[in-house]
Amino acid sequence: MPASGKHFATNPAVTVSHPASVQSSLTPSLERWHKPVFILFLLAWVVNNVFLWLRIEGLDYIRWMEALLPLLALFTTLLALSRRLPLQNVLTAAGLIAFIALTVMTVGVMSGFPFGPIVFGDTLGEKLFHTVPWTIPVLWVVLIINGRGVARLIMRPWRKTNFYGFWVIGLTCLLVLCFDLGLEPFAIDVKGYWLWPLSRTMVSSWHGAPWANFLGWFITALGIMAFTIPWLINKHPVKQPTDYHPLIVWILLNAWIAGGNALHQLWLPVGVGLIGLAAAVCFAVRGARW
Repeated sequence: MPASGKHFATNPAVTVSHPASVQSSLTPSLERWHKPVFILFLLAWVVNNVFLWLRIEGLDYIRWMEALLPLLALFTTLLALSRRLPLQNVLTAAGLIAFIALTVMTVGVMSGFPFGPIVFGDTLGEKLFHTVPWTIPVLWVVLIINGRGVARLIMRPWRKTNFYGFWVIGLTCLLVLCFDLGLEPFAIDVKGYWLWPLSRTMVSSWHGAPWANFLGWFITALGIMAFTIPWLINKHPVKQPTDYHPLIVWILLNAWIAGGNALHQLWLPVGVGLIGLAAAVCFAVRGARW
């Protein structure tokens, strides 16, 4: 019979269009940029680490290279995400993350809530609305998307459970929080990206950053995830290879920060950062191989 299971199993037209085939949502013109942009990001990472370890600072071309690092991280992150999500979803999610982060950070600079009173220096680039450097919302996009990618790898063995999505959201926020524990000493004592005017007079702080800042980061990450998660879910999922790209970007960014902290003998942030990174890598690799 034409409709028999045997006919469908041997019909080439049916097997080619099987919904579980491996696909990429990137157009050919964008697909060809995926690897070159990632290589450029790796080169920018290497160059910035060389400048860091040689203690070369303050020159204009070094600031340009530092600005290229988050920018290339953004491009390679969005291109990688576009391999499994429609481009309009990726751009919408990135725009929402940047807008929410910029709004919250602007309110934070002007009012001191929810992070505490913070003052950004001039080394992070031009300030949007004369308050927040453009690199800050870019960083948030990179952290949220790649943090979620790492969380998805960790939770891969439980992806069919009822609370999978909530665990991914919670782990993403936790990963972003762990990243900030290393970022704050790096930004304050190593690079001078920003400072907390009142934190030095406080009885307790984390290398100059008030503890309220970390609660603010967690809440901000949670709010961003709540608003953007509908755009980060593939409504028409297809079978795809395991994506290690978010994990690689996450490792490189954490390694750059840990290296800077180590050069300035900030051993506690180095230890906390490396322990958190090692745990994330171990569980992500375990989940990816499940």
